[in-house]
Formats: sequence, structure tokens, C-alpha cells
Amino acid sequence: MKILVVDDEKLLVKGIKYNLEQEGYQVVTAFDGEEAVRQAHDDSINLILLDVMLPKMDGLTACRTIRSFSDVPIIMLTARSEDIDKILGLEYGADDYITKPFNIREVTSRIKAILRRVNPKPRGDAGKLVSGDLTIDYNFRRVIINGKNIDLTGKEFELIDLFVKNPGKVYTRDNLLDIAWGVDYPGDARTVDVHIRRLREKIEENPAEPTYVKTKWGVGYYYKQD
Repeated sequence: MKILVVDDEKLLVKGIKYNLEQEGYQVVTAFDGEEAVRQAHDDSINLILLDVMLPKMDGLTACRTIRSFSDVPIIMLTARSEDIDKILGLEYGADDYITKPFNIREVTSRIKAILRRVNPKPRGDAGKLVSGDLTIDYNFRRVIINGKNIDLTGKEFELIDLFVKNPGKVYTRDNLLDIAWGVDYPGDARTVDVHIRRLREKIEENPAEPTYVKTKWGVGYYYKQD
């Protein structure tokens, strides 16, 4: 697994790189947002640790730019603790965030958790799951609707997979947070709302009137029943 670490604090990058290499990861580094975007074009990169405050191009802009051509998992590193910054990071396409100062064990734990979810152990020919005009292709981890490939992030893929496998079952925001992010995830239910909205924008013809992922008002979300 190759990880791109992006931060303008060179000593911090050096420390993260050392610890990740001890865990068996290959690590490449960048110290500004423009270089991060350039390196993110490398298809062999499996995950990006991306600081918010960067020279040349800030981390949020870099995240949004990377999302325009890649669904690689992105963990934002931020010294800011306000909720608005965390949610904004998710709005721009991040999969997770870690607030500085952090324990390196927390970083490695989050990385392992995300990589387990987006790179599950081989299942042979996992095949496809078809629900009406929506198909989930597990071999290529993609969703196809009416013959059109839909580009989803790892988290969005996990959510639609969960919904399609359990049509009609209503999941509360806390349910989804525990299942998709883990019970130790420090975020709140708004994280789920952000990802559901992004997912709908990609798979729904009219996100304001969804036909796939529906809302049970006052409860949570569910997938249409055939």
C-alpha cells in the first residue's frame, strides 16, 4: 500500500513517514497543495493524508481538485477544531479528518480502518448485485446505473452497498456512523448527512426527490423496496 503524506511541516512529515514505514506502508511526500495534486495522479497511491493549511494551494482546494479525477481515500489533517472546518472538509470530498495534535497510533489506526473497508480481502469472483437499473460491481468496486458508471468515493460505495443489500431497512444516522465509520469515530451525525447528500447528487436524477436512497423523516435513511 502506498500513502501520500502532505504537510508543510517537514519534521512532522518525517515522523509520520517513519512510523508508517514501520507499519509496512510505502510513503511518498509533498509539502504544498500543488505538489499534492500532481502526485495524486499516481494511480498506485492508496490513501492521502492531507493537511488543511498548505502553501501554494490550501488543502481543501487540493482535496476538491483531487476529487475531480480520483476517488482515493483522503484523510484531512487540521489544527482547527471547529465543527464547520470538519464538515467543510467532508463537503470537499474528504473521507475522514484528524485534528492536530494527534497520536501517531490514531493516524495508523484510521488508515488501517479505511484501507480495510476500501480494499477488502479477495473474495474470488465476488460478482455483481443488481437492483432494478442499479448494479454494484464488486470486482471493480463501482456502481452502474442505466449502463452509466458512477464514480463514488470509498465511503459512498460502502453506504450504497449497505443500503442495496438491505432494501427497506431504515438506518438512523447513528447506525450508519457506527457501521461505516466505526464506533470509535469522533464525528457526529452531520457527517452522515454530508455523505448521503453527496451520494444522492451522484446517483439520483433529482437529488431533491430521491428514488434510491430515501429519507424516513425523523428517523434516518433507507433504500427503495423493489
